[in-house]
Amino acid sequence: MVTIFIPLGLLAKAIVPLTKGYYLVFAAFSIIGGIMGFVKAKSTVSLIAGVASGVILIAASYMLRERPILGGVIGLCVSVLLAGKFVPDYVHKKAFVPGGLMAFLSLLSIVLTILALLPK
Repeated sequence: MVTIFIPLGLLAKAIVPLTKGYYLVFAAFSIIGGIMGFVKAKSTVSLIAGVASGVILIAASYMLRERPILGGVIGLCVSVLLAGKFVPDYVHKKAFVPGGLMAFLSLLSIVLTILALLPK
């Protein structure tokens, strides 16, 4: 069995840049998902929610460097709201796309954000 050891100091230094990049990826999935919801189901709500959450996540990503607490709290709020929407969707419908994928991305975002907000 191979064990990978990552020093905690290195992890602590890497978590904020990792979270910053993750927000950008998560934002892209949110925006694309909103557009897909509009195209497939003619859902204006999906389009507005997807684009709005994506834009807010992009803003949170850029805030993480200069104002890490504000950026993290904003990213955490968006992630919790998206998890609140998509986790129940996935539990009820058992469809990986979009519910399962967005539930997973939201929960991962919550974990990364909490780690990024912990005191170093």
